[in-house]
Amino acid sequence: MRALKIAATGMLAQQMRVETISNNLANMSTTGYNARRAEFADLHYQQMVRPGTVNATDGTVLPTGVQLGLGVRPAAVTMMVQQGASIQTNGNLDLAIEGKGYLEVTLPSGASAYTRDGGLKLTGDGLIVTSEGFPVVPEITIPIEARQVTINADGEVYAYFNDQVQAQLLGQFTLAQFTNDKGLEAIGSNNFLETEASGPPLVGVPGEDGLGTVRQGYLEQSSVDAVREITELIEAQRGYELNSKVITAADQMLAATTQVR
Repeated sequence: MRALKIAATGMLAQQMRVETISNNLANMSTTGYNARRAEFADLHYQQMVRPGTVNATDGTVLPTGVQLGLGVRPAAVTMMVQQGASIQTNGNLDLAIEGKGYLEVTLPSGASAYTRDGGLKLTGDGLIVTSEGFPVVPEITIPIEARQVTINADGEVYAYFNDQVQAQLLGQFTLAQFTNDKGLEAIGSNNFLETEASGPPLVGVPGEDGLGTVRQGYLEQSSVDAVREITELIEAQRGYELNSKVITAADQMLAATTQVR
């Protein structure tokens, strides 16, 4: 009986949907997190009678056929690229990207990763790094003598010293953008890797070539909409229950056939 396997694929699909929603809700407070959405497609069909078949009786063409679906399959878990609200933190090294773009960081392997998490920190040597300790590209070091650090909208980092009136330019942050942000590979810790689907990174100065600007003292909040996630969670739960009822009904039908005398 096909209904058993079809309903099983439906239960697995709704389970994946619940897992995706669960991950979104778990990251409601994750800086720069973009919600994910599970997408599905129907499985291939068993062609009992193909549409357009010639009727052997009188030679007419059948306008419809008999195509039996075999269930559902996961098609993708898509990242919903949407900027979250900015929250003021007043941190000198807290950066929110307003618009498109990612900060580039260097992983321990030497590879480049990309993030929108602007909660930056300092090492003991004054190097600006992420919360995981990955250096931001280009590398910028804050001297220990600096009494204040200012970062403007173009990503330029200035330091003020006690014995100087004018601020000293230490460097400038750059941003990277991709043709297809949804094609980036998430590796955790708010980091992404370039893939063939995302296209190569296009690095530029904040505020130019379609890139966003940088706001000091702010952090980008998660874009998860709790109300929408709870609504979809209810829908997924009901879908799971309905598929389980189909299995129960199919089981009762099979039990009835075994009792025929």
